[in-house]
Amino acid sequence: MFPYAAYLRVYEPVTAFPQPARTLWTAYADSRRRPRRIHALAAEHHEAARRLTSAPPEVVPDRESRDAYVRRSDDMIFICPWETRLRCWLALERFRDERSASVAAAFVPPTVAERAASEFEHWKRSGRSLRPHILTDVWHVPLAWFVPFARSERCLMLGAPGTGYRTTSDALQEHAGHGPATAARARTLIYVTSMGEARRRVASALPVVRANLGEGAVDAVPLSAGRLEALGRWLEEFHPRALVELDYGGLVHLLDDRTLQADESVAEMSVALAAMERGEPELAVAMYKRLLARWRPVRALETAN
Repeated sequence: MFPYAAYLRVYEPVTAFPQPARTLWTAYADSRRRPRRIHALAAEHHEAARRLTSAPPEVVPDRESRDAYVRRSDDMIFICPWETRLRCWLALERFRDERSASVAAAFVPPTVAERAASEFEHWKRSGRSLRPHILTDVWHVPLAWFVPFARSERCLMLGAPGTGYRTTSDALQEHAGHGPATAARARTLIYVTSMGEARRRVASALPVVRANLGEGAVDAVPLSAGRLEALGRWLEEFHPRALVELDYGGLVHLLDDRTLQADESVAEMSVALAAMERGEPELAVAMYKRLLARWRPVRALETAN
């Protein structure tokens, strides 16, 4: 069972990476030994569990991951590095900021946390990038993550092959010219779009949200200009020809088939934003309430006994 987390990923053209990374990722994409998508989340989870159950726990790996998610489109290779070490540092930093010292110490021994923090400070001083290719959130999909996508970019697979549902790989080959990808024949709900479309949609939504929902702190309300601005800044860090993917990840195991089939979160967000722009507050509020009604019960499971 995957962690109950959703993922927002950016796949950059392999040509966007400097040498020698470009050559290494090109060879990696053709390697038979790399984890395919059907195994990738499980491989990440297994490695994380191994590190955290060691004594003492290894909250941040000693070396950066050499694995990545891979897509192909129009004879071009797109790479989304796992960047496990960087993501662990960022997650640990956020964890310690959001909890009291005593609570944080109950999960991560202070000596382990301080050593990881010291190594992260050294990394920061080296001038290397602090923006990961993968964003993660647990127990729900942040509402702002629906904004970069359109309903037609949805790819859903339910159950095992042969059940009558189209597979994610079939859907991806049909989708908007993105071509065959490394998608798995597994229970999956994802959206994929181009970086250009993602940036355009976020930029178009920002003034609408600012005018109707206010600025808001990034974590203050489910959808705010602050959240969209943060998302837009993250997208601007990457190559303009990149691909953007929203993956429901392990959340698909919290929702039955009928619920997943009926999930129109991206479409509802699009309708809400369009209604705000047209001055139709009743429709906008109705769509917004539908989104909250769908995701609040899922997020509440985090504290279920």
